[in-house]
Amino acid sequence: MQTFISLAQIDLTTQAIKQQISIQPVVGIVLGSGLNDLADSVQNAVYIPYSDLPNFPVSTVHGHVGRFVIGELEGKPALVMQGRIHYYEGYSMDQVTLPVRVMQRLGISSMIVTNAAGGVHPDFEPGDVMLITDQLNLMGMSGLNPLMGPNLDEIGPRFPDMSQPYDRAYSDLARRVAKENNILLRDGVYAGLSGPSFESPADLRFLRLAGADAVGMSTVPEVIVARHGNMRVLGLSGISNKANLDGSTVTTHEEVIEAGKVITPKVEKIVRGILCGL
Repeated sequence: MQTFISLAQIDLTTQAIKQQISIQPVVGIVLGSGLNDLADSVQNAVYIPYSDLPNFPVSTVHGHVGRFVIGELEGKPALVMQGRIHYYEGYSMDQVTLPVRVMQRLGISSMIVTNAAGGVHPDFEPGDVMLITDQLNLMGMSGLNPLMGPNLDEIGPRFPDMSQPYDRAYSDLARRVAKENNILLRDGVYAGLSGPSFESPADLRFLRLAGADAVGMSTVPEVIVARHGNMRVLGLSGISNKANLDGSTVTTHEEVIEAGKVITPKVEKIVRGILCGL
């Protein structure tokens, strides 16, 4: 049964965070599987475990620490999610996207979202970084849209436009930063599935035919809710494994975490460059 979270509940969580910080974050950063290390670079950090916040879901996945780290990155006040919440953990879509609602009520207008993803495009290799230019909302198409239920009119419209889910100016900045740092930055479409099982070869062939370049189990609901509240979004996927189109290889969560060690330095350079350009 779907659980809807009210604006009053969102504001209760938001207030609990406000009481612990003295800065006004201007950007929210969501760190995906194996990408937690960036949070360790936050200066003058305040650490707030998700478990300490009212109404807040707790991350249960290995590789997701499960806390907010709030402080400064590249001189910009930032709220960093060290680990995210997934639908497959048993939470509702409202719970999965509650962190984005909290960002909005904190006055954050920009979000950088990262994830570990499987490479569906045949040219993508583990260790690559992909700039997300668009997304396939396969969860939402099957009835799991995070905007179902009562609309939060104070935040956004009943029927928000999704023609540009990822900010084009931010994307251009990311390309420039990657080039300056000699990082190969792929462009592509991210397909969001519910998980937690990895995709079958037939799933992956279908996704490729549908135009997906990478696939994962997060991000899309967060971006929809962010755009509902008119936040500007930049998305980066760390390609952690190559698509198993013929069933000849086995995909594991361990290899996703291991690939993060190669991907994190690249993502960190891009994110830092983006922050300098904001």
